[in-house]
Amino acid sequence: MIWTPITIEEIFAKIYSAEKDFNGNLLNFWDLIKIYPEKWDEEDYGQEGDGFWVVGLIGRRVIYYNDIEEGFNISEYTTYGTIDDYYCNQDDLNVAVLSLYDLITFGGRIIGQAGPPI
Repeated sequence: MIWTPITIEEIFAKIYSAEKDFNGNLLNFWDLIKIYPEKWDEEDYGQEGDGFWVVGLIGRRVIYYNDIEEGFNISEYTTYGTIDDYYCNQDDLNVAVLSLYDLITFGGRIIGQAGPPI
């Protein structure tokens, strides 16, 4: 089977599916950080699919969908439009949003982040 990049319609389907489970503070947080999905560059693995879909943004962090690994990830960025670090988590959107919410609320670092392939 040949890999093809995920479409914006498929990204919206994943977002809408996750949003049904958000409520309270997590829904408020999501409403503040979500953006209209944008393709951002990623230097190491993002060229083949013309980048990855970023769906959330706060400060210097983004939530993006890695369609190679089929999961949402959190990464920092230095330049708007370019994801700094590749992660290969296979998280649902609600897991990524909750992880970022916990990071913002309680500080520390993101737990359970899978790095690039070795």
